[in-house]
Amino acid sequence: MQTRRIADRPVSAIGLGEMPMSLEGRPTETDSVRTIHAALDAGVTLIDTADAYCVDAGDIGHGERLIARALQTWSQDPEDVLVATKGGHTRAADGSWGLDGRPEYLRRACEASLKALGADALGLYQFHRPDPTIPYVESVGALAELQQEGKVRLVGISNATVEQIRAAMELVPLASVQNEFSPRFRSSGDELAFCAEHGIAFLPWSPLGGIGDASALGDRHAAFAAVARAHGVSPQRVALAWGLAQAPVVIPIPGASRPETILDSLQAADLELSADELADLDAA
Repeated sequence: MQTRRIADRPVSAIGLGEMPMSLEGRPTETDSVRTIHAALDAGVTLIDTADAYCVDAGDIGHGERLIARALQTWSQDPEDVLVATKGGHTRAADGSWGLDGRPEYLRRACEASLKALGADALGLYQFHRPDPTIPYVESVGALAELQQEGKVRLVGISNATVEQIRAAMELVPLASVQNEFSPRFRSSGDELAFCAEHGIAFLPWSPLGGIGDASALGDRHAAFAAVARAHGVSPQRVALAWGLAQAPVVIPIPGASRPETILDSLQAADLELSADELADLDAA
């Protein structure tokens, strides 16, 4: 597996997004652990989750606990695996999503994540989503304090604008930005370019962006499907290879709930697209 870097930490060029293993309709715990183990055995050293990846308020931390169990039962040493989690999203009793960017809430969320993961420090802790009721610098400042206290090793932000990235950089050594970016959703192109310029890891969430759905993507799907046919691979693999080619700081984190899915995705790191193919996909 090729590697890229989050701050000074080398990680696999493609990570594993845990979210599909924790929401409604999720697989059994046994099947989820099999998926995580398959990813780890194939060389994945970055797993992304969040405390809010769960079905409702009574299930908070499901994804973190699942990863902890998978790492504990893995046949190899998990020391080199970076677990990235997030705080700042909430789940209500009815499963609805909310926001809480108060420093005191983020501090409590960090403590709960440490307990769920069974860790002394969080490898990468990300502010999940800006809370419009709380000044952004106060929320990110709380993560900076947690890092200074040794409870967080690396700090990241998610769903951020260029202005918010700049603001965070003034408060903390910013390791990563996690925004949506895919063949379907390219609105974070400015944020990706800014991260590339400043050497900040950019972790696209939902990097496949429905590429397998021709009805949703139309001509864009056709372009990716044509390149996939030329290489004898899945359109999803092409989508990830295209994402990796955007900049050396890009580390996609495709979600998966089956071993077969993540194993196909990981092969994108070895798929070389020509300059003409990349230009066609960029223009699609």
